[in-house]
Amino acid sequence: MVWKNKRAGRAVVGLCSLAIIAGACSSSSKSATNNSPGTTAGGSGGGSSASTLGPNQAPVTGLQIANPNSGGTPVTGGTLTVLGTSDVDNNLDPNVGYYTLDYLASLLYNRPLYAYPSIPGQTFTAVPDLATAAPAVSDNGLLYSVTIRTGAMWNTTPPRQVTAADVVLGVKRSCNPTLPFGGQPDFSGVLAGYTTFCDGFSKVSTSDAAAQAAYINANNISGVTVDPSNPLTVQFHLTKVASYFPGVLNLPPFNPAPVESLSYLPDSVALATHIPSDGPYQIKSYNPNTSIVFTRNSAWSQAADPVDKAYVNEIDISETGNQQGILQQIETNSPQADMQWDIGVPATAIPGLLHDPRLQLQTEGATNPYIIFNTISKNNAGALGNPKVRQALSYAIDRTELIQNHGGPQVDPPLTHLIAPGTDGSGPNFDDYPYDPAKAKQLLAAAGASNLTLTLLYRNQNASAVKDFQTLQANLAAVGVTLKGLTASNADFYGKYLVPGTAAKNSQWDLAEAGWGPDWYPSGGPSYFLPILSTQSVPPNGSNYGFFTDPTLDNLMNQALAASSENAAAAAWHQADVEAMAQASVYPIADPNSATIHGSQVHNCVFVGPYQNCNLANVWVSS
Repeated sequence: MVWKNKRAGRAVVGLCSLAIIAGACSSSSKSATNNSPGTTAGGSGGGSSASTLGPNQAPVTGLQIANPNSGGTPVTGGTLTVLGTSDVDNNLDPNVGYYTLDYLASLLYNRPLYAYPSIPGQTFTAVPDLATAAPAVSDNGLLYSVTIRTGAMWNTTPPRQVTAADVVLGVKRSCNPTLPFGGQPDFSGVLAGYTTFCDGFSKVSTSDAAAQAAYINANNISGVTVDPSNPLTVQFHLTKVASYFPGVLNLPPFNPAPVESLSYLPDSVALATHIPSDGPYQIKSYNPNTSIVFTRNSAWSQAADPVDKAYVNEIDISETGNQQGILQQIETNSPQADMQWDIGVPATAIPGLLHDPRLQLQTEGATNPYIIFNTISKNNAGALGNPKVRQALSYAIDRTELIQNHGGPQVDPPLTHLIAPGTDGSGPNFDDYPYDPAKAKQLLAAAGASNLTLTLLYRNQNASAVKDFQTLQANLAAVGVTLKGLTASNADFYGKYLVPGTAAKNSQWDLAEAGWGPDWYPSGGPSYFLPILSTQSVPPNGSNYGFFTDPTLDNLMNQALAASSENAAAAAWHQADVEAMAQASVYPIADPNSATIHGSQVHNCVFVGPYQNCNLANVWVSS
């Protein structure tokens, strides 16, 4: 999924947004070291975040430099004030958001079928949320059935039970022509009828809500149906066996959508301010790029929600701050600064906070950040379309310097290939491009690429990203390449420049620093490669933002998807990783630990890697 680029400087964080196997982290009083699989690392009374993963995989282990539960009896009531610098990507549309902030926000008002719990040590293991249990599998692995909990209600007048038909509607909305879900390649190749439905939908007006509603009502996805014997059971019919499909069901397209959503265009403020809620909170107000206010949903029932607690009465999110100012307010325990939203602790501030009990340093489980090459850029006579040029640039980059920008290897363990440890196919480790400026110059000369001038798209609200631009500028200058900068806000980075694809096609940027992680664990190999490197995953329907294409890699991905076992799939994904790096498809930098801090008045803030923050519905505040 798209991560806020590194939170401290991450989003996925632009936020420190999915990394695995944390490096050692220590303070003057205690130290926590990297452990072998099955052991834990601790510090200041905390434990590690780990989960049982697939065959031959190390657990997702991270360092927790705080006890998020912090003792005491939970208090109900009060207001949670959350400070940030930017907005969600998709105007709070729950079926198309493909950015960690969208995921984090939707947990409050639009419950998923399966969610990651706020339980230390279990945050990477999805559990039933709206669903009553794990999906029932039948028809030789081709039919998955999920039943919705009785008592899960929309806050309509009167309140209405969430049904399987609402899930069907959510899947239909995910490929709307206005702004389709960016991770469709995760499942479009196996969910029967989805591609056909979406192809037809793409021909409908992008600006006519009534026309889109008419198409949805008149057409069906053959592979997404309501069980004739139970209106609360939705059935997913696959075209071929996909053992990873249960993980796919965590994604936004499978969130239920109320029928009222058809009255509004997707990705619109009008939808956000009128959409019914089935979660613990409802949207009271939304001012894009400024603020979001959530209040309690009176139709929500704790008895029908095993994941959320809804301790506070109101959640106020401000999106107009700056990273350093937010940190200062939280450090001083300001009553108007409970916790962070889209940014984390600046990398330079982490060493001084390692013994602060409010700090959490947690694994993300992602490749974040990594550098995208715009392979269709017409700049420099299309040089980036040549793998030798991309290889040369990869040799020219000093990963060690970039890691220092993000707090050093204890905070951001280096990653020399695409798949971070903890996801099938991540090992064994290899490094095709150790820092070698002389090699870079040789390859550039051999490719006939001289006097290159490149433009890096980066988020100037992210302190580490700014430093990375400066480092890359110096690294590339040493091999005769000029690097210019194109700055973007955290929200515009994806929503304006990367997702639509027009900026890449118009050669507005040549390099971009983004973050990526699997959409589920541990079998999330498909979500590592298909969205960002498949030939079929280019914008606006995919996240291959650099328009990279490689038939050999496509073939390896197909082999991994068709593998008969998890072990076979893991081996195939590793080969895909090897091919992707051989072609210099991207340049990975780190598999980071995310550093966040909250006020002393905040309790039960359990960092959940897939959401790149604590689930706000499970936090309580004391006076």
